[in-house]
Amino acid sequence: MPAAALKPKPSPTQSTAKRSVPLDLPYAPVAKRPLPPGRPREWYVSHNRRLKAMRLAIALLDSGVHVPGQARDETIRSTAELIGVHPPSDTTCRMVRALLRYTR
Repeated sequence: MPAAALKPKPSPTQSTAKRSVPLDLPYAPVAKRPLPPGRPREWYVSHNRRLKAMRLAIALLDSGVHVPGQARDETIRSTAELIGVHPPSDTTCRMVRALLRYTR
């Protein structure tokens, strides 16, 4: 009998599970640091939007959403509520889908 046939089959991980795996709660974000002073307001707005999009993309990946087509606005907003983030705008939802697209 080949050695490969004797190996026990590994249990499904989050990336190979047939259905999504719930997030491990409680979600604890990293400690926030003050942003550098003296930048234009638009820089702070876009910076915070990018941070929120990254947090949401990570939470979606952890919950089993790996394709941008699975990440509808409702899914992203419910994930935001689950992890304790303010509901994202349509622009932030587009950024989340773009992050999911480029992580492949």
